Amino acid sequence: MRIAIASDHAAVDLKAALREYLIDIGHEVADLGPETADRVDYPDYGYKLASVVAEGIVERGVVLCGSGIGISIAVNRNPACRCALVSEPLSAALAREHNDANVIAMGARLTGEDMAKACLDAFLATDFGEGRHTDRVAKLSNPVC
Repeated sequence: MRIAIASDHAAVDLKAALREYLIDIGHEVADLGPETADRVDYPDYGYKLASVVAEGIVERGVVLCGSGIGISIAVNRNPACRCALVSEPLSAALAREHNDANVIAMGARLTGEDMAKACLDAFLATDFGEGRHTDRVAKLSNPVC
């Protein structure tokens, strides 16, 4: 699977570890930065990742910042993205099964490397459940007020 990964400065070390893990388990990974821990703005990297997901360049995305909150908000500004902030594997699996999430977000200051890998495993191994969830997921990209 082709997966994009991006972070802010607070999560650059976790991003590097997860990038290597994804490559080791056989995925093609597009690292969208940053390369160093120099201060950057998480929305820039969230928007960048959302763009490659929306364009179909990658199938899934992983975004990281200190808490995971800010960067997940940035990704979700793109109507083609369904980004779920997760901190344990059950949430990662349910995000896929119920919400057809195509991006997960995690907080580097809140989620350790082993737990982040477990979340990735669940996210990548779980299929969208379809059925009763299909119409609900369609509404996420096409809100009706």
